[in-house]
Amino acid sequence: MVSPLARAGATCGTVLNGVRSMPLFRRFRRSRRANVAVIFSLAMFPIIALAGMGLDYTLAGRRQAQLKAVADAAALLTTSPGGMALSSTDAQTSAVSMFDAQSTLITGASIVPPKVTVEDTQAPSGALTRLTTVTFSGTSNNIFPALLTMNTMALGGVSKVTASTAPNIDFYLLLDTSPSMGIVATTDGIATMVARTRKQGGCAFACHETDPTAGDVAGNPNGEDNYTLARSLRLPLRIDLVQQATSNLIQTAAATGNGNKAKYRVATYTFDQSLQTVTDLTADLTQAKADSSNIQMLKVYSNDCLTASNCNQDEDTQFDQALATLSSMPSPGGGTNAASDTPQEVVFIVTDGVTDEAYPNYGPTDLTSSGRTIAPAGHQKDYCSDMKARNIRVAVLYTTYNRLPQNSFYMQHVDSFQPDIANQLEDCASPGLYFKVDTGGDISAAMETLFIKAVGSAHLTQ
Repeated sequence: MVSPLARAGATCGTVLNGVRSMPLFRRFRRSRRANVAVIFSLAMFPIIALAGMGLDYTLAGRRQAQLKAVADAAALLTTSPGGMALSSTDAQTSAVSMFDAQSTLITGASIVPPKVTVEDTQAPSGALTRLTTVTFSGTSNNIFPALLTMNTMALGGVSKVTASTAPNIDFYLLLDTSPSMGIVATTDGIATMVARTRKQGGCAFACHETDPTAGDVAGNPNGEDNYTLARSLRLPLRIDLVQQATSNLIQTAAATGNGNKAKYRVATYTFDQSLQTVTDLTADLTQAKADSSNIQMLKVYSNDCLTASNCNQDEDTQFDQALATLSSMPSPGGGTNAASDTPQEVVFIVTDGVTDEAYPNYGPTDLTSSGRTIAPAGHQKDYCSDMKARNIRVAVLYTTYNRLPQNSFYMQHVDSFQPDIANQLEDCASPGLYFKVDTGGDISAAMETLFIKAVGSAHLTQ
């Protein structure tokens, strides 16, 4: 008989008479629930390790980006207008100071002092070119150093910036003041003007005539011209916006020149039936700004007549003639302060892009025996390419010549080439110096944008 004690020992898997019993172990080994528990326990270690590594790598990447931004700012400091006025040694010192001050704000990182080199190269013409290199390094402290078997991750990189001393520039402003610039400046205003001139066929242009005929002003109160009508309705004209934008631009030029420690001069011209001088080339930008108040739309005697004795068939937009005159300016220099050097030159054109000139035998667009031709500006000769070939930069602001399908004259003489106007003007402009502003758009902001592009600025190279 087996005793109760022996049965209990055998049941529990104990050793009885030298024989080992293992039923409980076998059941544990064969249990699927036990296997899952073991596998999950073993998998937790790499999961936690990967999460910890991901967090440390993410933090290191963020600190690297912050450090690169600090290095970029330090490099750009040396090529700012104030930085370019410093010697290379002083510029280097200012860059190191800025880097040190900003990098201490990056928590969880240990940063070593940067290596900053500032190299100035003086060209024979006197132009100064500066290349600044900021090399930085450091370490990012790990939150889980045991998982990566390292306490830190390396940080480092290079920022480079290059710039030249701001050049001296002469700006030649060429502004369209032809009758078409008398169009109302907003779409709502155009609709108002058209509605008030139904007896004329609907005219959105506020033509300024000193002796309008009955046919020109049909329906206007007291036989007044469309210009007077627009003023009485308090409708802003495009020429008003151009005048104000020019004043603002000259003020911006003065401030920018002072900030860049560069010398800017401005000449202002208008063109309609001829080229007029508003301001001769001058460094007195205060006077040039004051002179901009004289920018006005062309006033004619009546329809088809410039004066009582000169009926020129409304050939009042001499774009090619204006460019031909302006393009005869002397060739530009490098814009440095060397005694033998002269300023760079930028021709700044503001126009709606339609010319109305006399070109005898031009073709099917001739409107009169004199050869009156309405066409995209610059169709006769490519004066823009001639100027660009002489290193004169050409900036063009296109004040859009919108479609006027309600106007029979427009539909007959302009609509067929209206889509080509923008392409023609963009071809005229130097790369990056073309801007288009629609009716109702901010002409002043557009002109200042073009001005800043023309002046140029430092740029990061790495």
